[in-house]
Formats: sequence, C-alpha cells, structure tokens
Amino acid sequence: MTSEIKFLIDLDENRVPEKLQWSAEDGGVNQQEAKAIMLSIWDSKAQETLRIDLWTKEMPVDEMKKFFHQTLVAMSDTFQRATDDQQMTDTMKDFCEYFAEKMDLVK
Repeated sequence: MTSEIKFLIDLDENRVPEKLQWSAEDGGVNQQEAKAIMLSIWDSKAQETLRIDLWTKEMPVDEMKKFFHQTLVAMSDTFQRATDDQQMTDTMKDFCEYFAEKMDLVK
C-alpha cells in the first residue's frame, strides 16, 4: 500500500510563491490552499535534515508567528513520542511558552 501527498506551488516571475496547495487523497484533502509549508526530511545516509520552507507573499507576520509557535509545540509533542525523553520535552515546552509570551501570542 502507498499513500501520496502532493504540493502545488505557483511562483511569480522571481520564483516567489504566490499560491500553495496540497492534496492528500487518503485524508480527504484535495487542493487545499495554504499560506505556508514547512517540510523536514531526514537523510539517514548523510545524517542531515533536508528542509523546504515556503510561504506566500500574503502570509501576514502575525500568522507566521502563530505558525511557528504551533509548529514548535507540535515538534515538542513529536519529540516526546519519538524519544520518551520527558526532561527535554519539558524544556522544549518551556521554550514554547517563552516564545508565545515574547511574540505576544498569550491571551
């Protein structure tokens, strides 16, 4: 069995993303618009992370701050599940709280 996730990126003349869409048929997503994408891929052979970070011209800075915060929180949760390292997870969560405070994301 295989599953496919597709990203479609419309670029302007300077190769800056104007429109981002993604599809994941298994998840019921078909050409859903997005304003930003962060994708990390682990290259085990080279022992390094390959990254694709894209955002459209219309991505507001306040939304980018929320996007980063929520990504950091999700990475903390994933780190916990992947490593079962509670002490470092707690440290990462503390940083997420600090980040939210400094970015005025706390209500």
